[in-house]
Amino acid sequence: MVRRNRYAPVVLLLFALFLTAGIYSLVAPGSATATQGTSEANVQEGEAIFEANCASCHGPDAAGTDIAPSLTGVGAASVHFQMITGRMPMANNSPQAEVKDVQFTEEQIYDVSAYVATLGPGPAIPSADLVDPAKGDPASGMELFRTNCSMCHNAVGAGGALSEGKVAPSLMDSTPTEIYEAMVTGPQSMPVFNDANITEQGKQDIISYIDHQQNAESIGGNNLGSVGPVVEGMWIWIVGIGGLCLIAVWIGAKKS
Repeated sequence: MVRRNRYAPVVLLLFALFLTAGIYSLVAPGSATATQGTSEANVQEGEAIFEANCASCHGPDAAGTDIAPSLTGVGAASVHFQMITGRMPMANNSPQAEVKDVQFTEEQIYDVSAYVATLGPGPAIPSADLVDPAKGDPASGMELFRTNCSMCHNAVGAGGALSEGKVAPSLMDSTPTEIYEAMVTGPQSMPVFNDANITEQGKQDIISYIDHQQNAESIGGNNLGSVGPVVEGMWIWIVGIGGLCLIAVWIGAKKS
């Protein structure tokens, strides 16, 4: 009869833990970076810019304060989106960060993004291939956009109003990179669309659809801002019906 060692369960447990850790290290995503080619010099320069311009709100270690959230784990894409669109730094403490003139150069924005990426894993700035509209299908993108995005951004991306003073901005001037970064980071009131929600190809299709809307001609005449049937209805009632009433009055006056 073989006698079992009393330490065997402990040894097996430790072995299982080490095995699990080893498997996770192989399949887990690596440390987040701004993009390929990021150097230590970029990170150091980004940290200096952050301390001079961002730490007053986000804290010296980017852990967040009472007026601004922590940036740990938000990734380079989030920082790049907020800064390249002029939303950050905020001009005032409003319900939503407003789009305004960009305050930093592209290189400075890249450096700050690289620094924040070292604070924790998060979405990286997408490569040019990943946001190329030519590699997407606008028809498929239209279906995805109208299923996931049109309730806020309008069916063609013209934007719309939300609650509590917030808005879903127009996408007519957004770049493919900004659109992709918005989907993977979920800025403001926007939800995050990771690859489980919308695949990388699906994101490219949406970018292709928005690009088509930005450059397509309106074959039906003036699109009235593409903001939907309310404006079109007002135009019909005020101009159309109003014009017919004026014509009827004119005809009546001529007969009398």
